[in-house]
Amino acid sequence: MKLLVLGGGGREHALVWRLRQGESVSKIWCSPGNGGIADEAECVAADAKNVAALADLAARLGADLTVVGPEEPLVLGIADEFARRGLRLLGPTKRCAQLEGSKIFAKEFLEQHGVATARALGVYDSADAARAGVRKVPGAMVLKADGLCAGKGVLVTSSAAEAEAFVERAMERREFGDGGARLLVEEALSGQELSFIVLADGENFLPMVPTRDHKRVFDGDRGPNTGGMGAYSTDGMIAPELERQILETIVRPTLAGLAKDLEPYRGFLYFGLMLTPNGPKVLEFNCRLGDPETQAIMARVDSDLGSLLAACAVGELRRASLRWKPGASLCVVMTSGGYPGAFETGKEIEGLPEAGAMPNVAVFHAGTAKEGNKYYTRSGRVLGVTASGSDVRQARDAAYAAVARIHFAGAHYRRDIAETAGVLTPVGR
Repeated sequence: MKLLVLGGGGREHALVWRLRQGESVSKIWCSPGNGGIADEAECVAADAKNVAALADLAARLGADLTVVGPEEPLVLGIADEFARRGLRLLGPTKRCAQLEGSKIFAKEFLEQHGVATARALGVYDSADAARAGVRKVPGAMVLKADGLCAGKGVLVTSSAAEAEAFVERAMERREFGDGGARLLVEEALSGQELSFIVLADGENFLPMVPTRDHKRVFDGDRGPNTGGMGAYSTDGMIAPELERQILETIVRPTLAGLAKDLEPYRGFLYFGLMLTPNGPKVLEFNCRLGDPETQAIMARVDSDLGSLLAACAVGELRRASLRWKPGASLCVVMTSGGYPGAFETGKEIEGLPEAGAMPNVAVFHAGTAKEGNKYYTRSGRVLGVTASGSDVRQARDAAYAAVARIHFAGAHYRRDIAETAGVLTPVGR
């Protein structure tokens, strides 16, 4: 097959890396790609917001399948545009992508279908109403900008002053663009977070190995939310009983509800969960693979990913199988200094060959540019240094040993990814 992968981050690099190892794939293009992806696929420039142009590109290249990495094209209706033209693409329709495109839509959907989630405390269309609403919340709360915000439009706080400042940032200063025009306020849940992703073909689905993300920028889960500072996956991360509960009370009702209310869901569906004393509850949806969860997942895939995705795209997942490498994997994200706030780019990155040559290590580029034989930083999240091992400790040691070989001015990373890894269970159980 000839594949087109859309996106230019660490998630897409990990996808390209795994896809090109399968016998079913003969050619990969990536649009727009990045400095590291250019070493493994042919990068093609395109506007991610122009779904018609992306369809033109897929048709011109003769791609047998297009795989969508980021959320924006999905929310803009790229799957509908490809279907209209008879082009094959893996990803949900625009209507289904509302699960990620609108936090308020997702909350109403969950409540309507009886899927466990945090209790909504208010939905606001104006800053004045939102300020008045958060002042009335007696304890901890979560504020969510309604639209797409690259994982940064969320605040967890018990301070009314902090909440009001977030309202100003989102709704008045429009720090998150149009994504902050509306605001959802909900109760804060306590427990352990889990990323649970499935691949669905409209009728059947296959679960990915569970992963856990680290969203805060500093060690000890301190500081503002980011797009993700690291993730890990390991055998036995959740007990079989808990996995069955997630599948039966969350995944199946969600997919059934989508098919009933909207359309059958096709593509990756990410369930951001909190494991609470009352069982797992949905925090958020992503209508695609997570980042950096993908890096940890791809390191463990032991199947021909291309043939699997092709089967999913035509509704024949029941005939496919998905195998996993035993053990663990772990990704450490290296960022530009100052991220997720203001940061500088254009810093030369050194040590990539040395890190990439280490056993069981893959260095995925998230935001790099290549000039000649040199690589330079281009965005906030720069690299996802990923390693595998027989257990979390071995994978962690290998990943951090690789990180130590990489240098660029202002580099920042968390030093506690998976430091307290263990079997995740609902709190109090």
